[in-house]
Amino acid sequence: MTTLDPQVDPQPNPPVDPEPNPHATAEEVEAAYADPKLANVLYHDWEAATYDEKWSISYDQRCVDYAVGRFRAAAGDRGWPYGHALELGSGTGFFLLNLMQGGVIAKGSVTDLSPGMVQVALRNAENLGLDVDGRVADAERIPYDDDTFDLVVGHAVLHHIPDVPSAMREVLRVLKPGGRFVFAGEPTRVGDSYARALGRLTWWLTTNVTRLPPLTGWRRPQEELDESSRAAALEAVVDLHTFDPTELERTARSAGAVNVRAVTEEFTAALFGWPVRTFEAAVPREKLGFGWAMFAYRTWQKLSWLDENLLAKVLPRELFYNVLVTGVKPKA
Repeated sequence: MTTLDPQVDPQPNPPVDPEPNPHATAEEVEAAYADPKLANVLYHDWEAATYDEKWSISYDQRCVDYAVGRFRAAAGDRGWPYGHALELGSGTGFFLLNLMQGGVIAKGSVTDLSPGMVQVALRNAENLGLDVDGRVADAERIPYDDDTFDLVVGHAVLHHIPDVPSAMREVLRVLKPGGRFVFAGEPTRVGDSYARALGRLTWWLTTNVTRLPPLTGWRRPQEELDESSRAAALEAVVDLHTFDPTELERTARSAGAVNVRAVTEEFTAALFGWPVRTFEAAVPREKLGFGWAMFAYRTWQKLSWLDENLLAKVLPRELFYNVLVTGVKPKA
């Protein structure tokens, strides 16, 4: 029998992450309307298994280029590669894993409020052979020590966090002095208004037109539409914020960041992309093949080029759909 030295306190067991809950009950969903953090867990656990497919996420050169491009648009090429990076609200790991493959990051850690998302992110990292660990975590109370990371990143996460200023202070706490944060894919106030309007219109048109007898083969089964509608309703609970770029810069500075900068992107690309994504969610997946995916992606690429190289020079930054923000923790 092995005995413990009575003068040495045994190490506590490490925290055990909760199990995913991809099939929430109606009662749980109802409770989530009053609790945005619970809503985030239920909604993203439900989406975790199909999230990459829904958003056309991959871990090939297409998405590597996209992730590195977003990082470069916000922060430039300075400091590469970062030794140890944390992704906040990682989802399936899209941003961190593709940045690692693109040479921006050497070692990574993923955190998300959704256990399902953390599981998928770690599985994706393992399949890619990347050095990544992960924890279920609240962005307002990041479970890492002060001065741990060289870089903190996030993609489409800040708008899910109830208290963004608290989360930003936590980001600055876990960064090493001189460390950088980059958040991308956040909706602007103006962009969110037209994206949601286009999404609602596309959903209504698609689900009603596919009731016509010649097009019923293009209608998703009713139970899937009902589930999608329920998820869409819960999405209204988990999407808590939209951002004005100037105010987001102010929030980062108030948290203690320096060298803060916000940029925006996607105007015509968003006007095209949101109806496309909504249409894809409303029809059977098997109806849309590789040709459709390439059409959607190449059109989005061309419109993004137009937005970046022409429209960004003449339109106010508040009109664009996405805002990206970066900043640095002051050196001691």
